[in-house]
Amino acid sequence: MITPEAAPIGVLIADDDPLVRAGLVMMLGGAPDIRVLAQAGDGAEALAMAGRARPHVVLMDIRMPVMDGLAATEALRARDGAPEVIVLTTFDADEHVLRALRAGAAGFLLKDTPPAEIVDAIRRVAAGHPVLSPAVTRRLIARVAEDGQDRRRARAAERLALLNDREREVAVAVGRGGPNAEIGASLHLSVPTVKTHVSSILAKLGLNNRVQIALLVHDAGLLDDTTQ
Repeated sequence: MITPEAAPIGVLIADDDPLVRAGLVMMLGGAPDIRVLAQAGDGAEALAMAGRARPHVVLMDIRMPVMDGLAATEALRARDGAPEVIVLTTFDADEHVLRALRAGAAGFLLKDTPPAEIVDAIRRVAAGHPVLSPAVTRRLIARVAEDGQDRRRARAAERLALLNDREREVAVAVGRGGPNAEIGASLHLSVPTVKTHVSSILAKLGLNNRVQIALLVHDAGLLDDTTQ
């Protein structure tokens, strides 16, 4: 994680369309705190380039030759000191976006997102804040065909069993889309205490961000349980 004030945010663009890459390079060139370090035309090249250029953020297309963006995201996020990944999508395959989020992507952007919003998303992700809100996550999940739901629920419940009761309450609140202040008010906790619990949840469960907490809580079926 970096702050925009500390140093330029290094970006790697991975897309098989040269025109898309050129457009993104031109657009990001207008942001003084963002620097495009490298470009890649497929997922395998993105992995190699990321190792050499050491970007803070990768803009990753989904459909690319050799290795697609989903496989590249999974491989990249498994590395030590991995950059954050923002998946570029046309939103025509929700299950692909969901897989990318489960792999640790910080969120997704539509390819027709206004330039100012893309720049803002890069800044937010570089600062450690996912660009996909929990509310959008829930809407996305609701549109995905749930094959193997029982197995997923059992696996999710097993992982959540690692949490203590208070951490579980905070995890469910995160899954319902609450910001730290709202979670603190509902659970009678201070905001710093909520942040501490969220950090503990991420560490115990081996997750990267709040989006993954929301996905796990959803898989466990806790968002439909009003007693939680």
